[in-house]
Amino acid sequence: MQSMTGYGRGRVCLDGREMVVELKSVNHRYLDLSFRLPKNLAMAEDTLRSAIQRSEVNRGHVDVFVTYTNTREDARTLEVDETLLAGFRQAMRNAGDLLSDYRSATVGEVLSLSGALTVSQADEDAEAVKQLAQAAVAQALEALVDMRTREGSNLRKDLRGHLQQVASLRETIALRAPMVPQEYRKRLEARLKEWQVDGVDPQRIAQEVAIMADRCAIDEELSRLGSHLDQFETILATEPQPGKKLDFLLQEMNREVNTIGSKASDAQIAKAVVDAKCTLEKLREQVQNVA
Repeated sequence: MQSMTGYGRGRVCLDGREMVVELKSVNHRYLDLSFRLPKNLAMAEDTLRSAIQRSEVNRGHVDVFVTYTNTREDARTLEVDETLLAGFRQAMRNAGDLLSDYRSATVGEVLSLSGALTVSQADEDAEAVKQLAQAAVAQALEALVDMRTREGSNLRKDLRGHLQQVASLRETIALRAPMVPQEYRKRLEARLKEWQVDGVDPQRIAQEVAIMADRCAIDEELSRLGSHLDQFETILATEPQPGKKLDFLLQEMNREVNTIGSKASDAQIAKAVVDAKCTLEKLREQVQNVA
């Protein structure tokens, strides 16, 4: 199981070229890729995208940062605009009297002031760049998956801890539920006695208790909740990418707990329901980061 939070970095140097690929991922419903790379490396985006889509990273928002350096001799071209340089020379001569008090300009100063020297990036070798990108992103993906897997292991432990709390609260509710009709009978009989109502038909009391017990029955909800808890644990233990299934199960568990809370007229059960909903919310927040 993987978390959707992670970081990976890959650096490859080959034949005077160096590329660094950094991957940063956070939670997202689907795989969402965002690229930030130099304009002259646009041809490498498809290579990077394909490599990530074929990897174990199937969910999460992934920022892809690429830095690139080319130190080869043919990486840049220098051009001198002779026409512009000639115009600059003529302008210097025309202003000779005004410039007489200043020292003579160096070649570097002339080129800089005139703007006649242009340094241009040579066109990149597309195949060489793609090969470099493939190697760098492979390293970054390995590091990213390793970190996401370690984070996923920690997430699994936390999820199981919260799951056990919900299972314990479910057991508390299940033990308490049969007592609710009995206590209702006692309260009803005590109230009739307090009101000094004589001659009440015991059958009528039994009927009222039965109606109340039927209205407050939560056996089915507890059964379904228990089934969801078992499925959650099974998926957690066996599925490599369980995020979507776990999210669906949590929705179902919340539905059952809410129904229990609305049907059970008992303070202790109500308290257990509130605690269960709080724990399920913690589970939901954590599951949002499971791939």
